Amino acid sequence: MAKWCRLDENLTNDRFDCFSCRRNMCDKLLVFIYLILDCLCTPIMCLPPFIKIGAIFTEDQKNSSTEHAFVYAVDKINRDEHLLPHSKLVYDIQFVPTDDSFHASKKACFQVQHGVQAIFGPTDPILGAHIHSICDALDIPHIEARLDLDEESRELSVNLYPAQSLLNRAYQDVMSYLNWTKVAIIYEQDYGLMKLRELIRAPGRRDVELHLRQAEPATYRDVLKEIKSKEIHNLLIDTKPENMHLFLRGILQLQMNDFKFHYLFTSFDIETFDLEDFKYNFVNMTAFRIIDTEDVGVREIFKDMARFQPDGSSSPSNHSLLSLIKAEPALVYDSVHVFAVGLQTLEQSHPLKLENISCSEERPWDAGLSLVNYVNSVETKGLSGPIEFKEGKRTQFKLDLLKLKQHSLVKVGEWSPAGGVNISDNAAFFDSGTMNVTLIVITILDTPFVMMHYGKNYTGNARFYGFCVDLLNIIAQHVGFDYILDLVPDRKYGAQDPVTGEWNGIVYQLIKHKADLAVGSMTINYARESVIDFTKPFMNLGISILFKVPTEKESKLFTFMHPFGRETWALVSVALIVVSVSLMLVARVSPYECPKPRPPLLRPGVEPETQPRRPPRLWPPLSRRLTLSNCVWFIFGVLLRQGSGVSPQATSTRIVGGIWWFFTLIIISSYTANLAAFLTVERMITPIENAEGLAAQTDISYGTLDSGSTMTFFRDSMIETYKKMWRFMENKKPSVFVPTYEEGIKRVLEGNYAFLMESTMLDYAVQRNCNLTQIGGLLDSKGYGIATPMGSPWRDKISLAILELQEKGEIQILYDKWWKNSADTCTRTEKGKESKASALGVDNIGGVFVVLLCGLAVAVMVAIFEFYYNSKAISKSESRTMATPQQSLCAEMAGELCFALRCRGSRQRPALKRQCSKCVPTGSSTTYMPALPAGLEPPHLQPHDIRQRRNCSIGHGYDPRDEGPPIPPPPPPSQRIRLTAAGRD
Repeated sequence: MAKWCRLDENLTNDRFDCFSCRRNMCDKLLVFIYLILDCLCTPIMCLPPFIKIGAIFTEDQKNSSTEHAFVYAVDKINRDEHLLPHSKLVYDIQFVPTDDSFHASKKACFQVQHGVQAIFGPTDPILGAHIHSICDALDIPHIEARLDLDEESRELSVNLYPAQSLLNRAYQDVMSYLNWTKVAIIYEQDYGLMKLRELIRAPGRRDVELHLRQAEPATYRDVLKEIKSKEIHNLLIDTKPENMHLFLRGILQLQMNDFKFHYLFTSFDIETFDLEDFKYNFVNMTAFRIIDTEDVGVREIFKDMARFQPDGSSSPSNHSLLSLIKAEPALVYDSVHVFAVGLQTLEQSHPLKLENISCSEERPWDAGLSLVNYVNSVETKGLSGPIEFKEGKRTQFKLDLLKLKQHSLVKVGEWSPAGGVNISDNAAFFDSGTMNVTLIVITILDTPFVMMHYGKNYTGNARFYGFCVDLLNIIAQHVGFDYILDLVPDRKYGAQDPVTGEWNGIVYQLIKHKADLAVGSMTINYARESVIDFTKPFMNLGISILFKVPTEKESKLFTFMHPFGRETWALVSVALIVVSVSLMLVARVSPYECPKPRPPLLRPGVEPETQPRRPPRLWPPLSRRLTLSNCVWFIFGVLLRQGSGVSPQATSTRIVGGIWWFFTLIIISSYTANLAAFLTVERMITPIENAEGLAAQTDISYGTLDSGSTMTFFRDSMIETYKKMWRFMENKKPSVFVPTYEEGIKRVLEGNYAFLMESTMLDYAVQRNCNLTQIGGLLDSKGYGIATPMGSPWRDKISLAILELQEKGEIQILYDKWWKNSADTCTRTEKGKESKASALGVDNIGGVFVVLLCGLAVAVMVAIFEFYYNSKAISKSESRTMATPQQSLCAEMAGELCFALRCRGSRQRPALKRQCSKCVPTGSSTTYMPALPAGLEPPHLQPHDIRQRRNCSIGHGYDPRDEGPPIPPPPPPSQRIRLTAAGRD
């Protein structure tokens, strides 16, 4: 029995402890009886009465909470009547120096030689790998509770420590939730970089800027000082728990203990740290906890563990409850419990056969693999939460997310491999309602968003007023912070230099964390969003073109010509001529339009001289024949909807006339409709209609605000029109970029300049100056937002406040206040919205009167020419037949003019006072002739007499066409008419 309790008395510091050796003689006798029963028991029916297990811990864990938890777990299992009722666990604990793998291997072989069925520990990652190699060679189960950096599965190992790949996922999920984009990772141990390698190269976090620094207690301050100088406010800390107080002291010394900084610890024991100096400075400290201390059963186990003594007494020990509620003791306790559950499952299937195993023989244990498989299939709940394994690695667990608040660390969420991060208290990460925080807010003067009082009575935030200032006041009340408002030094919003990559303006100030917020008409775009954060947009807008109101189109006298273009008028004129000629030719060809004379009627047997005369076919008068002049007159009259006195008679000529009537119907109707549109709609002279028109010309300059989002939009645009506009603006000298909106509006009012600006500012300018107008629509769509540094905790709070204000309509009220309800709003008359049409003035239709006057003038000139031509012809004719002196042409024209202007007196034309002896008898002033149809003369007059009378009475020369058919016999006296020297009465 002495050999069973202490196997080797000569080994220094080596002991085999068992409960049977520490209890009284009765207990030893009971152990002896169990050994006898073990020999008599059949191997198929039960487990051995004593199952030997070994534990290897480092020397710094001697008399620690880890050793205490292991001993307590064995004792609790042996006292449990249901878990292993017929077997007892007998343990052996060996201590080895840290990082001494040789002694650790020697201790493991010693325990194997003395028949242990499983080895627990060590918790050191390096020593644990060496112990596992021995267990793997001998097929002895290796139950671990340590950090395992090897991603490959181990056949003979069961590790209760959560897989590092899953922990890295948990850290990554928290960083994503907190929107960390610039992180410093501080690790202490050499394998710390290997531990977090998956986090560093995570594919989903390529946008995160990571800074890796290895530190130890002597270099904590230097590393923290470097991180502070780089303005990194998010830190992932992976240091030894025993050195954590030194690290926290460095934070206090460098004054990195305010709300700007956020620390995420990889340790599960944040509750054991002294965080008293950080509670009231609103420092953001976050960590995971694997032990659910809020569970009543878990707390009872820890209380019982704190009272436990290995000798069996229940007096209080030197292990406080706080020292026991750590991840390592809890995982060690759970490892022993899982092994016991695995043994229980194995007992129900087949027995556990014991064999003598030695490291020197390297002969594997046949039952070891079966035992490991049963342990690996255990699903239970321990101090560290739900436990489940896959290929020896723990895949099922739950982590509580803790956050430091004013009073203590509180649970604000959970993480699990299946569900990821689940935040139950979103406000816990930045509880601004209990803070008295003053933020630095920068802005830029931009009417009406931010304006400034320059009087001496205005100081501090009272200097500023405007839309964004009112919005900031409301948001500050909702979120709960004070602020100091100031102007950005370079008075620019911020743009990135394409050569150096450096930012300026507001963006630079936020990147360098020289300000907490930026308020103003700052546009959200991709380039800015990649280096800073924006809240939800509080106003939507787009880029548009500001231009000076074009002058009204000057009314022209010939506006009535505008309904048709020059080509249409030319075609109408050509059509008039072509149709006139065509009508004349068709009339000449058609036998029904111009009939031929009838032949004489001959009777048989009668002399020709005595044949009766056939009545002659009457010819239409010359004024009604379709000659060229009459065809032109007919076509022109039809075109103007007037009669001409000439009408076609044949079918062919009537078809030509009908087609022309249809043509004129369409032309006149179209002209009338289009003329109404031209005369009633006032058109403006607009050199440009949209961005394409602006890009297509070079006479009008155009530009944007310097170093603004509009400039960036054109510079980075891939649309060909906008690329062309950017090349023009970039190469234009002098520069078309302006430093402020006011300067751009001023250049627009000076003329010949278009300003590309954001629609909100354009709307404000147009509302207050009637000489300005918007050209075209919006070129893009974007929004204004409040800018914050990357990862700022204020962003989400302000975004929620903006959404609430938008739903309540308060932002729209502010917009109406600063845009529409101002006293200096311009009042303009919208064209085309009157209730009735405008009257047409002389300037619209005055050209018609000009055409009328010109036509009258042409008619007078033609009449003068006709009179001149006819008088000249008569003068030549009379000069051959008359010897009397004639009047001069000017005298005759003067007489005709006096006759035309005379209202009373003689109605005889002065030009007909000439004597004609051949046509007027001497002493008689009247002559009677029959009243015949036009073109016929009295039959008793000879042809030469008729021609003379026509020449005298009408004033024409001889025309051969006047020779007509034979003259009929004279009519009776009743049909005669009296002729006077002035013509027919």
